[in-house]
Amino acid sequence: MAAAGGEPSAQGGSDDLFNNFYSEVKQIEKRDSVLTSKQQIDRLLRPGASYFNLNPFEVLQIDPEAADDELKKRFRALSILVHPDKNQDDPDRAQRAFEAVDKAYKNLLDPEQKKRAIDVIQAGREYVEHNMKEKKKQLKKDGKPQFVEEDDPEMFRQAVYKQTMKLFAELELKREEREAKDMHERKRAREEEIETAEKAKREREWQKNFEETRDGRVDSWRSFQAGKGKAKKEKKPRSFLKPPKVKMEQRE
Repeated sequence: MAAAGGEPSAQGGSDDLFNNFYSEVKQIEKRDSVLTSKQQIDRLLRPGASYFNLNPFEVLQIDPEAADDELKKRFRALSILVHPDKNQDDPDRAQRAFEAVDKAYKNLLDPEQKKRAIDVIQAGREYVEHNMKEKKKQLKKDGKPQFVEEDDPEMFRQAVYKQTMKLFAELELKREEREAKDMHERKRAREEEIETAEKAKREREWQKNFEETRDGRVDSWRSFQAGKGKAKKEKKPRSFLKPPKVKMEQRE
């Protein structure tokens, strides 16, 4: 739909950009899909791959709108290409690449994980589009031509790609933080559980020892009391020292 003056509407322009973006993505996927085994392994293990590979569609080089049968075919082709058995000259790296492909495929088989990945990609696109609108508003306010670099389909694609990768990375970092926090909480709870168990054990042992020695303590007390009573009975009256008798002298 065209706006007044024959210029395309903002919505129409946005849709055209979106269509051009995915058209170019598909061309790139078609080009990269014929990479050799070594090239695919290098792609999947390139620097920063731990973040690049968070996007399962990026790993499998497939359109988010691809049907399930296309997804399955792509997984089979790519997994065979990087399988360790096919790359016996570099089995360790091939194994890591294969694991990345397998993980991405399994994520996309899970409806919840697949929806999450699509939502992240969509959020990245919307973020770039929002920034483009804000830039154009400022250009209009300044009386300058309303053209931004993202109007170029290739620049738009790169901007969406970078923002999408950033969003995936941020989500992964948050997940790791939650996992570390949960692990810390589980460890603390376990330590408290062990401490409680040890305390209860000590109390049981003390109670057991107390019960086992109770009869002995009672007998000792009784013996002490009996001995004390006997000593009282055998106690003799106190004797006092008497002064010697004085004899009177007789007078003649």
